[in-house]
Amino acid sequence: MTEHRIILEMGTGNDLYGMDYTKAARRAIQDALHHSSIVLFKSMGIDHAQMRVQVTIAVQAPEKLDIAALTAELPRGRAEVRGVLGGLDVYDAENDTTHVIATAAVEAFVPIEAGAWKLVE
Repeated sequence: MTEHRIILEMGTGNDLYGMDYTKAARRAIQDALHHSSIVLFKSMGIDHAQMRVQVTIAVQAPEKLDIAALTAELPRGRAEVRGVLGGLDVYDAENDTTHVIATAAVEAFVPIEAGAWKLVE
């Protein structure tokens, strides 16, 4: 059985006053999840536990992400979260603070038996 990506959703999140990369990332994940409605599982009789969820979070300081906390936020499937360099840090000189902007890509993969479905290019 081969895994196939069935969902790719993107989201953005921010922390305007605390420079909390995990908070911004959490908001980006939630933004992506709110764009997604996976009726396929119920319609096709697929158990959510079969789904692998791969999340990529882009922030300017990926080493500051709490990966375990972000993974725990995902409601379904077997979650994998990784941080990469990206997103934005926007300095506000007037208030001497940095606004953190994170971006998230949430991908969902399910195993599909060869011949069970026809994938169209």
